[in-house]
Amino acid sequence: MLGGSAGGVTALLCLLETLPADYRLPVVMLLHLPDDRHSELAQVFQRRLALRVKEAEGGETLQPACVYVAPPGYHLLIEQDRSFSLSREAPQHHSRPSIDVLFESAADAYGAALAAVLLTGANQDGAAGLAAVKARGGLTIVQDPTDAQVPTMPEAALALHTPDYVLALPDLRALLKELDKSPC
Repeated sequence: MLGGSAGGVTALLCLLETLPADYRLPVVMLLHLPDDRHSELAQVFQRRLALRVKEAEGGETLQPACVYVAPPGYHLLIEQDRSFSLSREAPQHHSRPSIDVLFESAADAYGAALAAVLLTGANQDGAAGLAAVKARGGLTIVQDPTDAQVPTMPEAALALHTPDYVLALPDLRALLKELDKSPC
């Protein structure tokens, strides 16, 4: 799970551009998007990535070697059967989709098998969700605030808990490649 806001497109492209088409893990990315317009994020990323990229749909089961993009105007959740659901509940931290909602639901579904990354952004969304991932035994990673275009999100996460890793984007990219090699 990858979450970010301001500066997030650049950070996500940096992380995902070098992943091979046969990357074994599903990747879910959430960026704060305006509620009222269609998103072209999946198409933009598909042109730049070797992995298949698509907007997540309610009821769809997560598959390996695919990057799922959270749709605008909905919270994206992971259910116990590891399928997506969408919600129009109130925004959190002025955001719908909310990183906290995604991370918390994914922590419930995946437990210790989850890795969650909080990237650059301009509010506190994601900090509580990352703490929930940590509490359920998952791997938590925060972009080094000094490496972030906007350090507010990483700083909020660091103020709330101690993640497993605090990394600049090049080191985070290497870690994502290593995670694909571990048994899952």
